[in-house]
Amino acid sequence: MIKTLEKLLEWGGLRRDVAFLVVGGVSLLASIFCPDLFWVNPAWLAVIFCGLPIILEAVVGLVTAFDIKADVLVSIALVASLCIGETFAAGEVAFIMQLGGFLEEVTVARARAGIEKLVHLTPRTARVVTPEGGEQVIPAEQVQVGQVLRVQPGETVPVDGVILSGQTSINQAVMTGESLPVDKGPGDEVSSGTMNQFGAFEMRAAKVGEDSSIQRMIRLVQSADANKAKIVGIADRWATWIVVIALTAAALTWLFTGQIIRAVTILVVFCPCALVLATPTAIMAAIGNATRHGFLVRQGDALERLAQVRRIAFDKTGTLTFGAPRVTAVEPLGMEKEALWALAASAELLSEHPLGRAVVAGYKKETDHTPQKPEDFVMLPGRGVTARVGGAQVAAGSEAMMEARGVGLPPALKESARARLDEGCTLIWLAVDGQPAGFVALADTLRPDTPATIGRLRRLGVATVLLTGDNENAARTVAKAAGVDDFRAGCLPQDKLAQIGRYQAAGEPVCMIGDGVNDAPALKTAHVGIAMGGVGSDIAVEAADIALVDDEVKELPHLLALSRRMMLTIRCNLTFSMTLNFVAIVLAITGILNPVVGALVHNAGSVFVILNSALLLGFKKRL
Repeated sequence: MIKTLEKLLEWGGLRRDVAFLVVGGVSLLASIFCPDLFWVNPAWLAVIFCGLPIILEAVVGLVTAFDIKADVLVSIALVASLCIGETFAAGEVAFIMQLGGFLEEVTVARARAGIEKLVHLTPRTARVVTPEGGEQVIPAEQVQVGQVLRVQPGETVPVDGVILSGQTSINQAVMTGESLPVDKGPGDEVSSGTMNQFGAFEMRAAKVGEDSSIQRMIRLVQSADANKAKIVGIADRWATWIVVIALTAAALTWLFTGQIIRAVTILVVFCPCALVLATPTAIMAAIGNATRHGFLVRQGDALERLAQVRRIAFDKTGTLTFGAPRVTAVEPLGMEKEALWALAASAELLSEHPLGRAVVAGYKKETDHTPQKPEDFVMLPGRGVTARVGGAQVAAGSEAMMEARGVGLPPALKESARARLDEGCTLIWLAVDGQPAGFVALADTLRPDTPATIGRLRRLGVATVLLTGDNENAARTVAKAAGVDDFRAGCLPQDKLAQIGRYQAAGEPVCMIGDGVNDAPALKTAHVGIAMGGVGSDIAVEAADIALVDDEVKELPHLLALSRRMMLTIRCNLTFSMTLNFVAIVLAITGILNPVVGALVHNAGSVFVILNSALLLGFKKRL
């Protein structure tokens, strides 16, 4: 019997609710303007279509889990109103409760609409390469680790893996928010759910099924459940007590006044609907707002905790910086700077290495020239490249490559290079015709919006600190450029953990933002952990409370301001609903309110609370 009732409640969804609301609304209007048109009061249709689902839900909750919530009191109020002949009041309560529930569902649906698009991006099939060199199409969930797959242009990558052969460009917007495709070749990793745009390639499956990137993102979506927020539990406990108080007040009023209509009115106005709706609607609306700004909130109470944060700790690489190299210095030896850079760019023109590409990109941007195409290009994995450029034999690579080729590096040049290394730079040494020619220094790039973001956080009254494993000089350079208040260099995972512990022991709740495996302990320990969902590791994302999908830290001040506005909205909702209940109960006891007017006043309060929460969807604070 209970299972049948549960199936009835699940049937139809939003379309069913809309249909029931239409029928209920029309029947109430008919009851007002044409009460004698039919042999029975038309408001009965509102009672049946809008009230019956509420009663069924109350019965299921009581029988299966003895769960005393708002629908129990609403059901009692409906039945009591019908018993004393107040059919219109019963229909009105049912209709407005159904309307309130519908508005909540719409708010939740709108809140989750952006992130639930990920679910539809789940790959359906995969091409498994057979031992004979052919291929077999199977469901993506049946792919096993180690299997070789073939991905054609225009297809979605079915699982996480490593490219074995072929060159291609992958659109990773679904995972990282990047608008431009990323070139991939043998040895590069690819993620499920991303789109293969150009070349065909073969890959070896590494993470399949529930372990794949797209499924990890979907789990983040599914865990965005407002019912996990601590403040929701408080509201639920209040609702339970209000049910008991309302029944007691109604019984005593009937006993002392002898007027059952007053007792019924108390039951109608004392339904804790607005109180119960006050918190989850605000949380889900805030989650929806955060989603549109690139955040996946795993738990509703993460935003509640974020509102309490007074210090934000940042990792450096991939968080305040892009995690991508760019040329910061060119140090020539015996030639002009532009000439050395031109030789380096030409030598690296055909290179697939990120450092080589950064050299070429930097040269094109700086000079607006295209490097000369090299001859006799050879790539030496793990060391560098050699090529003939304009008749000269150029070698570009590591210091070990120079030593292997018998190129002696002058002490003065080494001293200059050491200063760059102390700043966290990576060096590409160059030799021309077997003689040292200088080096190109590359470093990670500070995100252009980082200084402005730190400034906006400061205006919100939040202190900032940089916790990084880099050396002190590199940490100081980034901290100064970003405008961070303080920094700690050479941090191992346990050091970050200890530093956050010291802040929080001093009564300063900390939000930690990071992307690597070494950040996971700190993300877990911090009052709130935010992981860079695009570039971040699986472990970091799983340890965090919130994931930043597009890795744009510029939206962080908005998230902080949103969390504070959410808490203000919740407090306003709770205060309003409790005040409304108190005033209405006094008016009901004194006989000023009858069931019909009481239903209007009370349920209008529920609608107000939902609409007030829905304003969070469009919240945007200017800083």
